Amino acid sequence: MRILTTGGTGLIGCELVKCWLDQQYQVTLLSRSAHKALALFQSHRFSDRLSAVENLSVFSDLNDFDAVINLAGEPIFDKPWTAQQKDRLWQSRLKMTEKLTALINASQTPPTCFLSGSAYGYYADSGEQRINEQQSAGQGFTAQLCQQWENAAQQANIRVCLLRTGMVFSPKGGALAKILPLYRCGLGGKLGDGNQFMPWIALEDMVNAIDFLLHNSACQGAFNLCSPQPVQNKQFNQLLAKQLRRPAWARVPAFLLRILLGERASLVLESQRLYPEKLLKQGFSFQYAELSNYLRATFGKSPINV
Repeated sequence: MRILTTGGTGLIGCELVKCWLDQQYQVTLLSRSAHKALALFQSHRFSDRLSAVENLSVFSDLNDFDAVINLAGEPIFDKPWTAQQKDRLWQSRLKMTEKLTALINASQTPPTCFLSGSAYGYYADSGEQRINEQQSAGQGFTAQLCQQWENAAQQANIRVCLLRTGMVFSPKGGALAKILPLYRCGLGGKLGDGNQFMPWIALEDMVNAIDFLLHNSACQGAFNLCSPQPVQNKQFNQLLAKQLRRPAWARVPAFLLRILLGERASLVLESQRLYPEKLLKQGFSFQYAELSNYLRATFGKSPINV
């Protein structure tokens, strides 16, 4: 299989590339620095099957690829949502997706599938209501961003899967890696009242789910990529602190989070009780459905060194 992927040097993308190289696929990365991208995988077996390009302008079509995976996008939580930053978030997702869609539609023998990123921010704050893929979109900034992102991908005239991703947990990077030092120092705690549900997914399951969607031609449309057992923020706090053998009595009030984070506070205070209904119906099996099992497998019985 010949795969073109964007975002291949990120947390998820790196593991996907390794997964596909292990299957002896031909993988082409789109990266701002082809040399640096290739260097990340130089010690991996079958790295000779990997290539990189720095701009989509080198392609007039995508006839030479069997699949396109689109994971590119400016990190959404790292910087305040100024008007300028919102535009960067918008453009980094829409422009790339629109370019890929145009290249797919310009192909005489196009790829068979297009897997394109989205996020749980597509949905509104739903409290304790369980959310499957049929739930309508919210009205806020992230919901509008995800809707436009998905709409751009759906213009491709091939099988399209939309990846509505939860919080991807890994000690290698992402949200979990960032908060581990706080918990290790005993400064962990719940956010707001802690009742908000957190849609999460282990990195291992995220990679396996994307690979599953790639290979199953019956899979099409939006998919919630999250554990079937989301947890409330207060439960997450208790489980992680217990696993690391640290106290976690701190609490950050909602009003303070809104002052410190502005609009970004919605990402940690709103409740999205996502359920991966379509993925489960297609027969996907999670390695880590329960957070306690994931934390035990990842960190063992001893506190992690960060």
